[in-house]
Amino acid sequence: MSEVSAPKRSLIDRWSSVSLARRVMIAALVWGLLVLIGGAVALSAIYRAQTLSLIEDDLEQTLVTLSRELTREDAFLADGRVTDTNRNFFSNDARFQTQYSGHYWAVVGLTPEGEIAGDFRSRSLWDEAVPVTPELIARAVELPGVARYANYPGPLDQVSRVGAMAIIVENRATPLVLIAAADRTPNDAAATRFRDMLLATMIALFGGVFAAMVVAVRYSLNPLRRLETDVAKVREGETLKLAGDYPEEVRPLTEELNKLIEHNREVVERARTHVGNLAHALKTPLAVLRNEAKGGSQLDDVVRRQAEAMQTNVEHYLKRARMAARAEAIGARTDVRPVLDGLARMLNRLFDARGIEVTVTGADTAIFRGEQQDFEEMAGNLMENACKWAASEVLVTVRDSGRELVITVEDDGPGLTPEQRAGAMKRGVRLDETTPGTGLGLSIVTELAELHKGSFELGDAALGGLKATLRFPRP
Repeated sequence: MSEVSAPKRSLIDRWSSVSLARRVMIAALVWGLLVLIGGAVALSAIYRAQTLSLIEDDLEQTLVTLSRELTREDAFLADGRVTDTNRNFFSNDARFQTQYSGHYWAVVGLTPEGEIAGDFRSRSLWDEAVPVTPELIARAVELPGVARYANYPGPLDQVSRVGAMAIIVENRATPLVLIAAADRTPNDAAATRFRDMLLATMIALFGGVFAAMVVAVRYSLNPLRRLETDVAKVREGETLKLAGDYPEEVRPLTEELNKLIEHNREVVERARTHVGNLAHALKTPLAVLRNEAKGGSQLDDVVRRQAEAMQTNVEHYLKRARMAARAEAIGARTDVRPVLDGLARMLNRLFDARGIEVTVTGADTAIFRGEQQDFEEMAGNLMENACKWAASEVLVTVRDSGRELVITVEDDGPGLTPEQRAGAMKRGVRLDETTPGTGLGLSIVTELAELHKGSFELGDAALGGLKATLRFPRP
């Protein structure tokens, strides 16, 4: 048969189990990364746009200066062509005099069809093609006097920013197109360096802020950790209520918890009172029935037996109700060794005539998370049963590993078979009718152990008789 796999937890279920500190830190990390990446991209784009705007401002200035310097003398033909002029524009600007310097200008004549008829240019452009596309020329001609811009692969694989502006010349059928271009590679490299430095700076800044936030979150959650410790102390019985100087945000929670603890104590106390009242109310009618059934008739015998059964059941369930009420009490704790040592002294005196010796060993600081009366009920039943069946020795051992409290009671008596052990733990079963008792002892131990989230088991003792083991896991 194939195993049925457990259903996968949804993302919402997994997120709901994440601690508050991790939620805050994960949210801050995600938001910080978004701000970091978005801010770096935005600032880098702004810087790149600003550098590009500066290039375009320089290109526009070149176009305006070029348009002012132009004259008609021997430079422009009516058919759209242009001829070389004797004037050397921008002769004092080394950028336009050095071959492939990255700064260029040209004056382009157009045919009536809008194609380039000829040009004259800066010395820096040398014999390269004019860095302009038909689309850019068309855009410039649409609105003369306004510079239009585009990117174009210039000389030596330079990525150039090109500006084109059309001007109308008197007695000329087609406009002239002024071209200015500049290599934008240095500006792009500067923008890239700015982006890298910006990212490094923001990452360092975010790392410092995130580290400070982690420390702040952990410091801010310290009151909750202290509250957890204080609640554990109340549950373990070290204190009766939550006390301490808590922050204003946590104080309402501590007040409500104190009210809940006090309410729990009141409920348990009321339950004890009602159980006691019920016990007293039932004892008298049952005693009357038993006294009235002392005749020798068959009916008297039936009434007496049923009254005794009722008495046994009433005692059992009243005791169970009292045990359940005590087990639900918050903050109850009992020192194990003083109780066991006291029981051992009492049983040594009681069974002294038979030569029975009860010895208690083990952890001196072990704590039972429950009321002393319940622990005495369990330990007393087991130790008394061991003394009844022991030949000469009863050994009680206490072990407290921090995760589990284990108490074993061993004797050197005849022991029990596995079948007898199972029957001995049932309510009302007595393996030897010659010994006094009601048969409720071990069943009460079992119920009490289960009420305190523990377990009870029987086994073979190293001394040769029976070993009874109580286990109480630590919460």
